[in-house]
Amino acid sequence: MSGTTTAADALRRRAAGAGANRWVVLVVLCVSLLLVALDATVLHVAVPAVTEDLKPGAIELLWIVDVYPLVCASLLILFGTLGDRVGRRRVLLLGYALFGVASGVAAVADTAQVLILARALLGVGGAMIMPATLSILRQVFPDRRERALAIGIWSAVAAVGAAVGPLLGGFLLEHFWWGSVFLVNIPLMLVSLPVGRLLLPESKGSREGPWDVVGALTAAAGLFALVLGVKRLGGGDLDAFTAIPLAVGAALFVLFVRRQRRLTHPLVDLRMFARPAFSTSVGCIVLAMLALVGLELIAAQYLQLVLDLSPLETGLRLLPLTIAAMAAGLAGARLLRRFGPRRMVSAGFCLTALAVLLLTAMGDADNTGLLVAGFVLLGFGLETTLFGAYESMLSEAPPEQAGGAAAIGETSYQLGAGIGIALLGSVMNAAYTPGLSGVPGVPESASRSAGHSLGEAYEVAGRLGGSAGVALRRAAQDSFVHGLHVTLLVSAGLLLLGAVMALRLPRTMQCGEAPAAVELPAPREVAESRVSA
Repeated sequence: MSGTTTAADALRRRAAGAGANRWVVLVVLCVSLLLVALDATVLHVAVPAVTEDLKPGAIELLWIVDVYPLVCASLLILFGTLGDRVGRRRVLLLGYALFGVASGVAAVADTAQVLILARALLGVGGAMIMPATLSILRQVFPDRRERALAIGIWSAVAAVGAAVGPLLGGFLLEHFWWGSVFLVNIPLMLVSLPVGRLLLPESKGSREGPWDVVGALTAAAGLFALVLGVKRLGGGDLDAFTAIPLAVGAALFVLFVRRQRRLTHPLVDLRMFARPAFSTSVGCIVLAMLALVGLELIAAQYLQLVLDLSPLETGLRLLPLTIAAMAAGLAGARLLRRFGPRRMVSAGFCLTALAVLLLTAMGDADNTGLLVAGFVLLGFGLETTLFGAYESMLSEAPPEQAGGAAAIGETSYQLGAGIGIALLGSVMNAAYTPGLSGVPGVPESASRSAGHSLGEAYEVAGRLGGSAGVALRRAAQDSFVHGLHVTLLVSAGLLLLGAVMALRLPRTMQCGEAPAAVELPAPREVAESRVSA
């Protein structure tokens, strides 16, 4: 009898240790995500210093900024599905190592070409890390209630990383050279690699049939071309170098889908999209980012160019948005249990649309209270929407395809962001440019140049000087504010469309019997393994 009791106690202690380790694993995964999110934005404030030091050409500078998100977005499906095949922990640890090495190369780069190569390698490392974090999280937290809380913490960390990037970059640039913005990654990688190797569990999906190498490369090439075309479109480039990548990317994507449908063991099981909750969640992620990422870019221009705030003041003014997003992520699990995916995501869209409509009251003068209220509603509503959509998407995906599902979610996020910049940027330009024609005393050529952007309008106004320069500057500000209002209204319409789309999600959070969790080492086993090693 005592032997049975001892065995039962041992099992309980082992389960308690594994349960504790789940949250340690979450901490490691959040550090991984924080690195990728930081690196996506930390370089933005360093661009002037990089330009002064390396003197890149216009095309080289564009690639320095864009190659990281471009490479990362194009390889998400490849590495997400590879992790399902060879092991998600293995892919994650390789991503850590590559990210650390690439960060060191970027920090000491002495030419634009070396920096572009290093940023491309960072994109490869980011593509290995991002889907792996979500897929391991999916495996470690089989219970949907706990997983919802874990995803909330994960998404709150993502919001912190995106916001802290420019602030951290600005602080480092005030005290060190521009390469220091990359050196931040190295000590974190040096800690994450051994800790991840020790604590993270290994998990794999189905290993039936060969891994579809041709499909993986087709998806990578198609996404690279699509994202490149969308980015050029967002920059206002409507030429052959925009149309060709878009056409090639669309063609490769069609070929990829047709190939996956024919294969007995596809790289990505497209039958997941037949599940209304999965396909609707992916659509909601795309629509949320489409409506809001371009808007965030325009808002930053408004704060700096219309209200004349410094970059640091702009970052601080946008801080309420980040804090509200963090709060929504941490409260997301409770909201999801109480209201269910349908009402939560739909309400998040509606709340974000309300915030966008509130911001249409912005004018030429600074209204701090209005901006804070609008950004708080915007951050809370957006994070509520994305949290509910990501949680529903991961819960609908089979556990053995967690890497592929996570990659689809992250790819949807990236594509939605790119399309949003292109679409809302086009709307902004269409509403902004007509207001600069026929300004008294301003030559037509000057008006055309000023119509490209508000920053260029200020440069033209400075060259003109006198009353004509003052008139052009004033007209440009008025036109930009008008364009911002039109863009906000279009964004609100897209968000309300998302609210309607979300009605296809399940009404309640269905928490059936939890599948078996990935076995995690108990603290005693970890210590023993370290001694034996």
